Amino acid sequence: MSRPLRIALVDDQDLVRTGFRMILDAQRDMCVVGQASDGVGALSMVRTTRPDVVLMDIRMPALDGIAATRAVLEADPGIKVIVLTTFDLDDYLVAAMRAGASGFLLKDTTAPELIAGIRAVARGDSVVAPSATRRLLERWFAPPASADSPGAGAARPIDSPRLGARPADPPEHSARAADSPEHSARAGRAGLLAVLSDREKEILTLVGRAMNNREIAGDLFLAESTIKSHINRMLRKLNLRDRAQLIVLAYESGLVRAGEGPAPAGTDHPRPSQ
Repeated sequence: MSRPLRIALVDDQDLVRTGFRMILDAQRDMCVVGQASDGVGALSMVRTTRPDVVLMDIRMPALDGIAATRAVLEADPGIKVIVLTTFDLDDYLVAAMRAGASGFLLKDTTAPELIAGIRAVARGDSVVAPSATRRLLERWFAPPASADSPGAGAARPIDSPRLGARPADPPEHSARAADSPEHSARAGRAGLLAVLSDREKEILTLVGRAMNNREIAGDLFLAESTIKSHINRMLRKLNLRDRAQLIVLAYESGLVRAGEGPAPAGTDHPRPSQ
């Protein structure tokens, strides 16, 4: 019998950590090996306990979950991080994806969904809340609203100087957009797609729309095993960690655009990508 998965909990609310621990310690294939109440404590705790999977809150004192995720993975890329977010309050999901997190769960997820998500990332897959991920990605990558459009005065989500997010665009931004570093970076990411076959680009587009392997297989009339093989091949070609980073690439390269394509039916809850 293989050893239990070693889980670390990082959340500034003791009640949340206690609840998660009770759920996870009741599983035969899991054990909680460490806890921390902030990002700074998480770094030292992870070094000593060497978990397989870290459940990481985002909003914490001392060091937030985004910076902590990045630091944990820089120290040990083999660790899997699942970010936990209260979607309506935490607009940092894309930043977490860029930091290398493998999973994204809402804090109101059910116990079976949490357990399935941990097992999924431990075996090398990703766990994504498709509807929440799509909404947040589209808010992140959507072009800024014009000054006279509805909601133009609303704050853009996610952007936070503390998290190294982008500053607001200056008035002359649009005139220099083609020469901007962000435009150049987008062009570079689009260039990465040149190594992919047409079929791989087609699958990447559907991955970017937060569809799982079963849905993609049905859409393309292919076997799920074929879809998984294509995704693994893309990860190797692009030198990416997991499906979450494929989703980011699909948006940042322009392969998938904000608001493009309806959400697949029944995607209101997190589920492992297969």
